[in-house]
Amino acid sequence: MNFLRGVMGGQSAGPQHTEAETIQKLCDRVASSTLLDDRRDAVRALKSLSKKYRLEVGIQAMEHLIRVLQTDRSDSEIIGYALDTLYNIISNDEEEEVEENSTRQSEDLGSQFTEIFIKQQENVTLLLSLLEEFDFHVRWPGVKLLTSLLKQLGPQVQQIILVSPMGVSRLMDLLADSREVIRNDGVLLLQALTRSNGAIQKIVAFENAFERLLDIITEEGNSDGVVEDCLILLQNLLKNNNSNQNFFKEGSYIQRMKPWFEVGDENSGWSAQKVTNLHLMLQLVRVLVSPNNPPGATSSCQKAMFQCGLLQQLCTILMATGVPADILTETINTVSEVIRGCQVNQDYFASVNAPSNPPRPAIVVLLMSMVNERQPFVLRCAVLYCFQCFLYKNQKGQGEIVSTLLPSTIDATGNTVSAGQLLCGGLFSTDSLSNWCAAVALAHALQENATQKEQLLRVQLATSIGNPPVSLLQQCTNILSQGDKINRRGSKIQTRVGLLMLLCTWLSNCPIAVTHFLHNSANVPFLTGQIAENLGEEEQLVQGLCALLLGISIYFNDNSLETYMKEKLKQLIEKRIGKENFIEKLGFISKHELYSRASQKPQPNFPSPEYMIFDHEFTKLVKELEGVITKAIYKSSEEDKKEEEVKKTLEQHDSIVTHYKNMIREQDLQLEELKQQISTLKCQNEQLQTAVTQQVSQIQQHKDQYNLLKVQLGKDSQHQGLYSDGAQMNGVQPEEELATLKSQLNSQSMEIAKLQTEKQELLQKTEAFVKSAPVPGESETVIATKTTDVEGRLSALLQETKELKNEIKALSEERTAIKEQLDSSNSTIAILQNEKNKLEVDIIDAKREQDDLLVLLADQDQKIFSLKNKLKELGHPVEEEDELESGDQDDEDDEDEDDGKEQGHI
Repeated sequence: MNFLRGVMGGQSAGPQHTEAETIQKLCDRVASSTLLDDRRDAVRALKSLSKKYRLEVGIQAMEHLIRVLQTDRSDSEIIGYALDTLYNIISNDEEEEVEENSTRQSEDLGSQFTEIFIKQQENVTLLLSLLEEFDFHVRWPGVKLLTSLLKQLGPQVQQIILVSPMGVSRLMDLLADSREVIRNDGVLLLQALTRSNGAIQKIVAFENAFERLLDIITEEGNSDGVVEDCLILLQNLLKNNNSNQNFFKEGSYIQRMKPWFEVGDENSGWSAQKVTNLHLMLQLVRVLVSPNNPPGATSSCQKAMFQCGLLQQLCTILMATGVPADILTETINTVSEVIRGCQVNQDYFASVNAPSNPPRPAIVVLLMSMVNERQPFVLRCAVLYCFQCFLYKNQKGQGEIVSTLLPSTIDATGNTVSAGQLLCGGLFSTDSLSNWCAAVALAHALQENATQKEQLLRVQLATSIGNPPVSLLQQCTNILSQGDKINRRGSKIQTRVGLLMLLCTWLSNCPIAVTHFLHNSANVPFLTGQIAENLGEEEQLVQGLCALLLGISIYFNDNSLETYMKEKLKQLIEKRIGKENFIEKLGFISKHELYSRASQKPQPNFPSPEYMIFDHEFTKLVKELEGVITKAIYKSSEEDKKEEEVKKTLEQHDSIVTHYKNMIREQDLQLEELKQQISTLKCQNEQLQTAVTQQVSQIQQHKDQYNLLKVQLGKDSQHQGLYSDGAQMNGVQPEEELATLKSQLNSQSMEIAKLQTEKQELLQKTEAFVKSAPVPGESETVIATKTTDVEGRLSALLQETKELKNEIKALSEERTAIKEQLDSSNSTIAILQNEKNKLEVDIIDAKREQDDLLVLLADQDQKIFSLKNKLKELGHPVEEEDELESGDQDDEDDEDEDDGKEQGHI
């Protein structure tokens, strides 16, 4: 602590000598007193002195206070005093900012005492363990102290907490504390803990932070409650953290954001707290759909916001009345990023109407604000951004905007105003900022869309009564050539920069537009004159843009105008400007101080109108074209011819490759059909196998029944009925099953034959495809390079066809085996049928024999009865009836055994 004593010694006004002695005595009492009451009183006295004599108390008492935290945990009161004293020593919050030097010295003291405290990591771990105490007098000062430590030396304290067992989890319990003051300060603690630390942010998120924070926001009344700190913490957890963003989306937490923006009617009032909350809520939405996020993550969040109705709720605020200007501006920026590059959301936004009479599209209402110079600058920038995001990767929307300028769609009555008319009005107004915004907005309607660039060439403008209309392209160049002759409000170069960016975007990758531009004989001399002049620094940017436009006219020139062919334009540059001078002027664009700022992010965010010079998408176009134009200027005519020949050859090859791709796509479809047929055949084969298994099982049942009949033939005539029932195989006659099986086999044979025919056709197409000769005049090397992928694809197709052939062969073999099994089954059934017929004849014969025996037995009984009567008459004794019957039964059993032996012998 020597350096702290040095600081103390250097103070101009320190504590009184008696106060220093008092602090020392108090520290001695804390260290040596055996009574808890004495130590508690001493710590309480140190707390009262710690604010006024912060340095002295910190130097002398910190070590003793830490020891109190370690040894006196059983007494919450002394622990609370110790924590409060440490907070007063370390924190800068309570200091009165009397002088700048005093404030700086106070901040230094805070960081120095923090460094002493965390030098022993066990001190932070001890503090974390104290936060588990539920006692208010321990937990609350502990939360404040840890928050102060994080504010002073955040990264170091974060690292200690990160490696501490369950360190972050202990702090998460603070959000569940029923005491509002502890819960609120716990939120502030987590804010400091999660700042700029992705690892801790992930742990906090997976400790159910999103659920708890959203519950708090709901309990407090959403945008009407005091939820600012919770929203800031949510931003800390989500901003630039892709893992947490995905977890937030997958947890369906986006759906819980919708009620935030249900702001009620316009008479409900807009308190300062509500405005602050909505700002943070809108920024939180933007964090999830920021253009800086991975495209996949942004897209999934955008879709979720549409599906849960969040986008619709934002559009409601957008079209509502009475919304504060700053909230409206931020809502426009938020809607912009929710729809940017998402076709579904862009289509919905195009359908939104403002609640006016008659209803007007939201896009039209917003564009009215953009070209209205009385609107706030930040609002106009937000509308421009919204329009750019609506058109970003949205060719359908681009077509709809351009179509409002075409003659066939313009409302002749003038009752309604369209987006195209507003853009043209802004393009030719006397407000330079409106000129720039309209030019950039129109350029975005043409971005990467050759069709709309050609369509825009059809637009005709009526300049004045009695004069013929002029094209939009011509009118732009006319205004550009007038320069500063027209008196405009705002920047001198803003209008020309906007028009030049529009023309460069329009002509790039569109030879037809280049031809139209060059067809006006005044355009090229104007550009060369602008580039060749030695102008001031402010005009250098205009010179650079003129050089870019002329370079585009050369690079995308199809040589359809003999007067301004590529070579002639390059000769003109060499003669009037000089190639080196031309390239130097071209470089003025990317060297401009505002160029790099605009290239960083797509949102047009400028501090004031004079900084509004470059558009983000245009900076990407410059980066793309600057190098190729430089090369094109230095190329000779022979190199140009060779390049044209190579381009034509590549176009031919591209058409061939496209043809091959289409053929491969067709073959892929055919292969899919064949695979489906094979799958069907496999299913049929499995069904046939099942049928055969059932047939074999039923044949075995026949055999078992046949053997049973042979055993039971002489016993009972009811066996015939049992056999007849057994011959019904599960309710289906053998003949019917056989017919069904044959029908299935015939169907399978037809399927296999059809499959073989289709396979043969596919093989013929493939062979013709392989043998197809290249187009005459093609370079063999280029052909080989371009068709390598195609040949590989064909090889794969041939291999797959071969595999299909093998599968068909295997199915054919299986069918043959099944047919043989069926033939064997038919033979077995025929044999069984013959045996059945024989058994039926034997049963009839046996029945007849039984009838005869019954007749003989009846006669014998009659004779025995008559003989018994005669014996009785003669006086001879006669056996009792029971004994006689018993003897008769024995005789019958003997006869049955003899009959059984005879049948077995037979």
